[in-house]
Amino acid sequence: MGRFLTRERVGPPQLRAGLLLLIFLAQSLWLVRREAHSSAPDAGAHFRIAEGVRQWRGGPPAGTAAAGPFRSSYDLLPPELEENNGYDPHHSPLWYLVAAAPFVGWPAAAEAAGTPEPWLTERWLEPVPYLLFGVLLGGSLWYVTRRLYGNRGGYIALTLYCFSPAILRASALWNAQPEMGAVFGAFGAIFTAIAVAHTLYAPREVVLWNWRRILLLAVALTLSIGSQFSLIWVTPPALVFLLYLAPERRRAALAIWGAACALALLFLFAAYSFHPATFWQGMRHAEFLPRTWQALRMAGAYRGVLRHLMEGSPALVIAMPATLAAYLAWPRARYFGNTAPLLVAILFLVLGLGSPHYPGLGFQLAALPFLFVFVAGVSADLLETEYRSLVLACVAGLLMAYGLWNLMALVPAGRGPQP
Repeated sequence: MGRFLTRERVGPPQLRAGLLLLIFLAQSLWLVRREAHSSAPDAGAHFRIAEGVRQWRGGPPAGTAAAGPFRSSYDLLPPELEENNGYDPHHSPLWYLVAAAPFVGWPAAAEAAGTPEPWLTERWLEPVPYLLFGVLLGGSLWYVTRRLYGNRGGYIALTLYCFSPAILRASALWNAQPEMGAVFGAFGAIFTAIAVAHTLYAPREVVLWNWRRILLLAVALTLSIGSQFSLIWVTPPALVFLLYLAPERRRAALAIWGAACALALLFLFAAYSFHPATFWQGMRHAEFLPRTWQALRMAGAYRGVLRHLMEGSPALVIAMPATLAAYLAWPRARYFGNTAPLLVAILFLVLGLGSPHYPGLGFQLAALPFLFVFVAGVSADLLETEYRSLVLACVAGLLMAYGLWNLMALVPAGRGPQP
């Protein structure tokens, strides 16, 4: 135990990052408390959790037509399922199982006695899985950016994350869809693929030796795609990065990617309780591509994406144009560590343009952590130049103003969600 808790493993940088994550959690819990006491139960949440609880207790796969005969008379079928032959076009049963996980141990006798369901009376349990995803994503963001850009890059990215209104709302389910599982999975899939590629230079039998990372990549893919079918588009860039970073071991890279995808497919099949017919029908009715590509020709769609990004992280309004200009004008900043997150963020934003509504908002949320990584990377590079003092003053001032603005915005948020 003494060797584990060494200065290299737990030191001042880790403690500062932990403090930021505690502040993030405190803000999220503030929103959770206010949400649980100030708004009426959400019909979508009721349906989502009821479906998941039934499957956890041995019922048919959630969000599918197979669950129809088991639904209660008060289960209002969402329009997207009603229009899609009873199948959820955007989510697999995994999405419902995650939502229902905090309620699995609740006594079933309460429902039989006719008392209100626990997800109506104990609403503080509802955001628990997404708070966990939020903290884990913040920790992963810190780990990745610190490894890529050093402590300064890690602090910048984590501060942008911990005070992001969109991330906080999604983690606390404050007037937001439960999308943090998809965002966490997408982020993990990309950077796990990058990590796997770097291990291919080791002089070992890399495919078998990487079984832990293959499993981790498969879990990340399952979480992202199972939580939002259209995030299947995270798999091509993961493969491209694997092949690009290991040009001399491309067969091994392809084998690792294929093994991870096969495992992810198996895990997704498990979410359907290993029912082949239901799984097949679920895939047939799933929407893997945005439907409204004509939105790419509409100026309003671009304004909507820009507005959501500004609302999701106001600091990006200043930080993103400045770092993008530096990236384009300064060759030193144009390396893989900065380019990869920028390309993934652009991919998600383009896919979001093709879905002006849901699940386009999920794409825009998934783009935010990659934008934070990009801003942190370019900022860390600028901090190593002769203009370090000026850059440090600008970055520190922006982050302090950003954090203060967000904390002040939490006070009126406590009055309840705005219509």
